Amino acid sequence: MTPFDRLHPALQHHLVNSLGWRSLRPLQMEAIAPILRGEHAILLAPTAGGKTEAAVVPILSRMLSEPWQGLSVLYVCPIKALLNNLEPRLQQLAGLVGRRVGLWHGDVSPSRKARMQGSPPDLLLTTPESLEVMLISTRIDHGRFFTDLRAVIIDEVHAFAGDDRGWHLLYLLERLSRIAGRELQRLGLSATVGNPAQLRDWLAAGLTQPSQVLAPPTDAGPAPLVELDWVANLRNAALVISRLHRGEKRLVFCDSRARVEELVVELRALNVQTFVSHSSLSLEERRAAEAAFSQGQDAVIVATSTLELGIDVGDLDRVIQIDTPSTVASFLQRLGRTGRRAGTARNCLFLITTHEAFLGAAALLQLWSEGYVEPIEPPPRPLHLFAQQIMGLALQESGLGAADWPSWLGRRPGLAEVDPGVLEQVIAFMRERGILHADQGLLGIGQAGERQFGAKHFLELFSVFVSPPMIKVVHGRQELGEVHQSTFMLSGDGPTILTLAGRSWVCKSLDWPRRKAVVEPTLLRGRSQWLSGGQPLLFAHGQAMSRVLAGVDPPVAWSQRAVAQLAERRERFDWVEPDTTLLLVETEDRLVWWTFAGRLVNVALAHALAGEARRVSVDDLAIRFRGAVSVESLQRAVVEKIMRPDAEIRLPLDPRFIAELKFGVCLPESLREWELAARYDCSSEIAVLRAQALRVLRQRDAW
Repeated sequence: MTPFDRLHPALQHHLVNSLGWRSLRPLQMEAIAPILRGEHAILLAPTAGGKTEAAVVPILSRMLSEPWQGLSVLYVCPIKALLNNLEPRLQQLAGLVGRRVGLWHGDVSPSRKARMQGSPPDLLLTTPESLEVMLISTRIDHGRFFTDLRAVIIDEVHAFAGDDRGWHLLYLLERLSRIAGRELQRLGLSATVGNPAQLRDWLAAGLTQPSQVLAPPTDAGPAPLVELDWVANLRNAALVISRLHRGEKRLVFCDSRARVEELVVELRALNVQTFVSHSSLSLEERRAAEAAFSQGQDAVIVATSTLELGIDVGDLDRVIQIDTPSTVASFLQRLGRTGRRAGTARNCLFLITTHEAFLGAAALLQLWSEGYVEPIEPPPRPLHLFAQQIMGLALQESGLGAADWPSWLGRRPGLAEVDPGVLEQVIAFMRERGILHADQGLLGIGQAGERQFGAKHFLELFSVFVSPPMIKVVHGRQELGEVHQSTFMLSGDGPTILTLAGRSWVCKSLDWPRRKAVVEPTLLRGRSQWLSGGQPLLFAHGQAMSRVLAGVDPPVAWSQRAVAQLAERRERFDWVEPDTTLLLVETEDRLVWWTFAGRLVNVALAHALAGEARRVSVDDLAIRFRGAVSVESLQRAVVEKIMRPDAEIRLPLDPRFIAELKFGVCLPESLREWELAARYDCSSEIAVLRAQALRVLRQRDAW
């Protein structure tokens, strides 16, 4: 019996006769048996490798065979746009066997949600934040709505596991398991993971059913075509895009919304049919742009990572990357958007606009050529999320018995090894500060908790991230999107000119209390701000930069401009040696320690050496010392304070890190610092540096 033969007969019939499937892909075949057995799994395949169907088809088979009734499956995605994109595809698949699919997120109308409460779908597409809203809402009968849950499918699971949204989701699944009265089958889908076994263990920790990684070999197809070009600025990048690959559909990635908007303006000025997509555009603007692009041929769509996660914009001919993504995993996602048609190869053209990005791109491509993909590392000790969940349960249950939380939070994701007394300490602190209050043995939200999190029906409890202060931008009845409020502080005494959806607008009125700006089109060039923090350089990427500077050539196609730029960079850094850090003496009181370790590690090292100079500053690649006592004393301090195996080196926890914990106010200071110390532990990176040689070089010898 083949795996296909194990599927429900009605599903087999429709796959062959209604959809015309002649065969299943490797992952789809391999996933059938373990999913039918109810096992948990991580499903891995390249972009467009059929992961969604690999999970949903056997789940539909279970739904028919067992049989499941009511809302039995959740399909969770990291972004609403991906949910919107998947809905018609899953509706068609489930509808073939008489099952219904629903969509539930912040943009879905209340009337549509009310209909689903009255008649729940079999499969519900949603986000963790919307699940939290549903659980907290007094309008939803949780016992009725969720009692039939059997399974959850988590798309782009790597996008959750690497930050606190992953822990939030796992806590929600614990609460849903309690309501349903059973262990929910967990299936995670991903294309690019460096440590799949660890990701599986994160997803299925403490569960009773077996779990496994499903990652069958696949035909990689032709070798990808990856090119690197140096263009020096964004205007030149637009010129190259306008002249290359005419008549083709090109997806261009920028890693900030401001750069997306700037590039769209430049391309449209060159008469290139250009569309725009990023998370701060309204839903209508994004949908219109993506639909128009998917139907066009000679067109460009410029996007942030929102189009990295599998959203369908039709068959693509080219992917173009402005500067560099922050991870190899992200690059692989983007590369995988191309080469889907038979006889075509995956491709990506890097157009580099800054010296820093040039080295970053070369390092990323070197890591890719070495087969490196960043491991997914869930942030340890999510104590502040435990506090959030206690508040959420207090609202969900209209009062939580002080001893009842363990039955709701079950396996305590991320905190299973933490002494329960520590968690009781968190609850006691929240009561002491008035965040919680106790009434006849029931915990509820206290006055301080309502002041901190209670605005707009406890909106701040639904998400685990701090929301930036945004202003909604409107033209007539059309909502364009939103920008950071600082956009309206850039214009001085004149009117604010901003750029949104690839066009310039002049602000005609600004309603601060309602956080709404009314705009009109203008021919003047504007700018907008979003203030999204860039990703810090990862240690592995910094080390790869040193290898490139020392003479390692990433095996990709280099333009003549890129070759010249690489030669210039190597000449400037001709003293770099592999597996060596260098203490460069520029003058007797100005020294630079080139570590290639990334900003966070360098901050920790600089903190340990703070007393060795009048001023110490850091960037991603080096630590600079001004006013050092002497070269010899600094070298001795590095050996004694850094290189000694028992030297304790920690990242100083300044307000930026404290603000990262949205619910940190619920923790005693000692526990907050304990959580952050674990999250910013750099001992493994420093161990690598300790194994490297330390060389001292005088300025006159270096140039």
